[in-house]
Amino acid sequence: MIIGRKKELALLQKVYDSKQSEFVVVYGRRRIGKTFLIREFFSKQDCVYFQVTGMQKGKMSLQIKKFIETLSLVFFDEIPLIAPDSWDGAFDLLHKQVVKSDKKVVVFIDELPWMASKKSGLLETIDYYWNHYWSARNNIVLVICGSSASWIIKKIIQNKGGLHNRATCQMQLLPFSLSETEAFLHSRGIALNHQHILKLYMALGGVPHYLNYVEKGRTADEAIQAILFDQGAPLREEYTKLFTSLFNNAKIYMDLIKIIGGKHSGVTRSDIRQQLAAGLGGRLTERLHDLTTAGFIQELTPFGRSRGEYYKLSDEFCLFYLYWLETTGKKKLSADYWIKLSQTPQYHAWAGYSFEGICYKHGQKIIDALNIKTATVIDSWRFVSKTEQDQGAQVDLLIDRSDDAITLCEIKYTQAPFMLDKAEAEALKKKIQIFKDKTKTQKQIFLVFISANGLRETAYSNDMVSGRVILEDFFDPTTTSPQSNRLPTRQPFDD
Repeated sequence: MIIGRKKELALLQKVYDSKQSEFVVVYGRRRIGKTFLIREFFSKQDCVYFQVTGMQKGKMSLQIKKFIETLSLVFFDEIPLIAPDSWDGAFDLLHKQVVKSDKKVVVFIDELPWMASKKSGLLETIDYYWNHYWSARNNIVLVICGSSASWIIKKIIQNKGGLHNRATCQMQLLPFSLSETEAFLHSRGIALNHQHILKLYMALGGVPHYLNYVEKGRTADEAIQAILFDQGAPLREEYTKLFTSLFNNAKIYMDLIKIIGGKHSGVTRSDIRQQLAAGLGGRLTERLHDLTTAGFIQELTPFGRSRGEYYKLSDEFCLFYLYWLETTGKKKLSADYWIKLSQTPQYHAWAGYSFEGICYKHGQKIIDALNIKTATVIDSWRFVSKTEQDQGAQVDLLIDRSDDAITLCEIKYTQAPFMLDKAEAEALKKKIQIFKDKTKTQKQIFLVFISANGLRETAYSNDMVSGRVILEDFFDPTTTSPQSNRLPTRQPFDD
């Protein structure tokens, strides 16, 4: 059963129903479910389905051999075929079978970046057969797929040769949201409350393959221990495999991730250059773009500025690995290693940072929970002081609105409902004033709390806070009954 992916399924249905040939490009990080989505959708359709998958570091002759074996299976009842010595020869055999079919024919080339090695001629061959034959027909769906998002974008979507502007449908597969994660777990008979799902999400992200290792009857901490920390844990070595599967110079990319993930507030381009080893700063823009398109990092331009971007680590699994797993190496850990760590103040401090990133990804859920109809931009903001007289400040998340207002969101991850006391209230007042002074905004400012376990009502919260968002608001409302997200002592500010 396909969980979520409603938009993608609608696009695939449109492609299948099309009266002309379609060229579909699918990309997304490793283990995100690209192959599963394409295979499950088209296997249920009345079509001829041809799928071939690239082999990492496989020689061209071996790639062609596997291609021909699949061709034999789909079109020749497994009668052995002689493998040609070029991709042109292989596609010529495929083409002769494709044009004989009266049905819709789906040609799915999975992990193309592994197949299209230098001087292989594969891209040129795909270009030739699509442009000269297949695009003119009405029954072919060519699906190109790859985990290396940057490669797919450069070589296919932004191709400057014959494949330029040929894709008729582009699809980036993103990790599951919290709500989709809950649905995925439920589909496997796993019923965990939202706190446990959030804990899993902070360690594994919304990656279906990783979540598939969660076993029924285990708490989130027990599952994390088994998946990441036990001897022979299935994902203990995943971090290195993840980057070596995507990038030729994997170590440089891992160095970049470590630098960016090492500072919770984010790092600027100049910060990165200073910390990179000598000689590794070349092609920095390209490499940062690669990590951004792959979904590992997020490029941010502070609110009110058109330049001065900085970068934050946005991938939950990478963040978890760098903070908790990297230092363990291959040491044998106790059976309750993570369970003990998850009870420490260090964990709760880290969880607060991780929760901030998750909130940013669920921005639309926050807007919906607050019933804001005029949101235009979800952003962050920070002011770094350069003098002792100036005081720095950072806004975790802000919602700029078209009704002459800005909603500032304060994000808190605490075990119990957060209590806004006098000291915290004074600090928030200063932060809001610094924001007004430095941005020179004349807009109405509203303060909202996003708190995983709610906000305890106090005199200070009654005075300052206009709305609240709780963890339940991040999930599908059909499966939960969230509390009201507004404080009863304030007037609602929806439009």
